[in-house]
Amino acid sequence: MEFIDYYKVLGLTKSASEADIKKAYRKLARKLHPDLNPDDKEANVKFQQLNEANTVLSNPENRKKYDKYGKDWERGEEYEKYQQQNQGQQRQQHANSGQQSYGNYEGEDFSDFFSSMFGQSGGRQSQRSQQQFRGQDLNAQLSIDITEVSKTHKKEFTVNGKNIRITIPAGIEDQQTIKIKGFGNEGTNNGPKGDLYITFSIVNNTPFKRVGNDLYVDYDLDLYTAILGGDITVTDFESNKLKLKVTAGTQSGTKIRLKGKGFPVYKKDDQFGDLYVTYVVKIPTQLTEKEKELFNELAQLSKIN
Repeated sequence: MEFIDYYKVLGLTKSASEADIKKAYRKLARKLHPDLNPDDKEANVKFQQLNEANTVLSNPENRKKYDKYGKDWERGEEYEKYQQQNQGQQRQQHANSGQQSYGNYEGEDFSDFFSSMFGQSGGRQSQRSQQQFRGQDLNAQLSIDITEVSKTHKKEFTVNGKNIRITIPAGIEDQQTIKIKGFGNEGTNNGPKGDLYITFSIVNNTPFKRVGNDLYVDYDLDLYTAILGGDITVTDFESNKLKLKVTAGTQSGTKIRLKGKGFPVYKKDDQFGDLYVTYVVKIPTQLTEKEKELFNELAQLSKIN
């Protein structure tokens, strides 16, 4: 497999901070997102590489392994486990023979280890190549639109070149991480598979602000309805039309609560948060001469009263 420099993918160097990585990922994710480049295969490939780079470098433990082992970072843990086991066995052998031993027990470097694990056979190499190791866990960052999150649905995406199809429950939170057991890398010598951890990055381009399970939206209320009262129609997140009665003398900034018209609650069927509508009274501009005359009359009346 061709080695991909994750730092170059993000346009960063190894000295980049966690904040730099997060900022670079969000900037490029918006630019390369498949929804914005539906027919651009190259952009889709770059988006997949971008997700892989972010899942590795945004995880401090994985980033440390990547910096140390490069393209073989996912099996670095196996190498470290092998070194610990090998050193323990050698110490036990020396203890049983009544001998002391000093110095380095490693014996081989990282590249020799992988050559013996997956290439050569025979002798001591063959014996350790039979050891079982659990597969490496994978971390993925999945960018998803808030409109998709409002309903339980299936989603297919690519991690490490493998297509994965999962069911995403309605109501999942931004930056929430879920675990998909057994969807990580294959184990070595029939060892168990690792797990897949998916962190969701939710993109919200709607007029609704989401806070937990509640939704907040502003509604432009004309001056005349604010003063005299009347009926209006607002649209909820699912584009349903809701009729509301405005009380005469409503002030700008007045907030009303529509119970159960908010966002679905995660993994709780038929439970929803609330929708809060804030009235923003709009002052009319570009008045006609007749309208100005009437407002002047109202102003005079208010002084008399």
